[in-house]
Amino acid sequence: MTTFSYVALDPAGKKKSGFIDASDQHAAIALVAAEGRYVVEIKEEAGKKHHAKRRDGGEERKSRTTKADLALFTRRLADLSGAGLPLDRVLMVLAEQSESEQLAQVAEDALEDVKTGIPVSEALAKTPKLFPQMYTQTLKAGEASGQFPESATRLADLMENDVARRSQIVSALIYPAVLTGAAIFVIIFLLTFVIPRLSGVFKGLGRELPAPTKVLLSTTDAIQNNWLVMLAAVVAIVIAYRAWISTQSGKEFRDATLLKLPGIGKILRKALVSRYSRVLGTLVNGGVPILEAIDLAGLASANLVFIKRNEVVAEEVREGRTIASALKDAGDFPPVLTHMVAIGEETGDLPKMLGRVSDSLDFEVEHGLRRLTSLAEPIIVLAMGTFVAFVVLAVLLPIFQAQDLIK
Repeated sequence: MTTFSYVALDPAGKKKSGFIDASDQHAAIALVAAEGRYVVEIKEEAGKKHHAKRRDGGEERKSRTTKADLALFTRRLADLSGAGLPLDRVLMVLAEQSESEQLAQVAEDALEDVKTGIPVSEALAKTPKLFPQMYTQTLKAGEASGQFPESATRLADLMENDVARRSQIVSALIYPAVLTGAAIFVIIFLLTFVIPRLSGVFKGLGRELPAPTKVLLSTTDAIQNNWLVMLAAVVAIVIAYRAWISTQSGKEFRDATLLKLPGIGKILRKALVSRYSRVLGTLVNGGVPILEAIDLAGLASANLVFIKRNEVVAEEVREGRTIASALKDAGDFPPVLTHMVAIGEETGDLPKMLGRVSDSLDFEVEHGLRRLTSLAEPIIVLAMGTFVAFVVLAVLLPIFQAQDLIK
């Protein structure tokens, strides 16, 4: 593929320049013409990489792809296909407009595949890190049923909801995180900078130091004399932990522990069930077979404990049981989900009921996060105040003793 720079006229007669990648000059002119522009000048750009910039000459793209980028990519895919554009033209526009360099390249590769007759879902499935099975299977079902735009729209709604949920969580945790960081900084500053400068004064008083002062000085001495060992120990613990959770048993223990944590565990469980319900509703509504939809919805939770419970559900449904009864027997699924699923199965409107469950649980998660953060803030402030009070007490007690001695 060669990169060409061009100058073209749009339908209004306005000049527009940019870059385009094609096998030869004739192909490049055809691609520009397909966008409704008339080429007046075109030339090859030696050694220029087309994906470093937008083809319309805009700013450099981001090398890192975020969840928000994927959501925007999916929304554009849904809107453009829903507007009646052929899928090859849709992918061409996505390659030009994507803010992510990686997504732009994926769209271009998918365009080449689609031109050879490969479905869009199969072309995107070649990049599983960006487009998981749940994503591509939903598009595949839409292609099979002739409802590709509708399937893409449901995926876009799902991904935008995920982005909004992550944004809410990050926003809720910003203030406690700042407080915690400030507290840690103050503690480190006091123990490594302030107290060591006072230790010589205290030791030169010639009297038995109070217990709080001894504890404080011992702590600062230990940090000063062994900080390198402590740092190495922290790094070793982090490396060992990362290696451990990369194993099946480590992941399962971590996921189970998270669900059992006081306060946060209950919120996390609701968030997992909410995502499970929304993904399952999206897949079923998109025409994905129910057993495959159940499996994919469980995998989307990314929690091994939850995935194992879901495997029990899938197995019982495979044996002929209803989804509601299978969810009830498997455990880890709240009654609101099992009852709403039962109603959905009876009325034949399962996706709608699953969506309602997800909306309800999203509200509970948001409310729970607000309560948790409002509780965490005073706890952090109280802990910080307690430590500072201890330091002040440890510093003042020897001074008071010295005053008594002078008197």
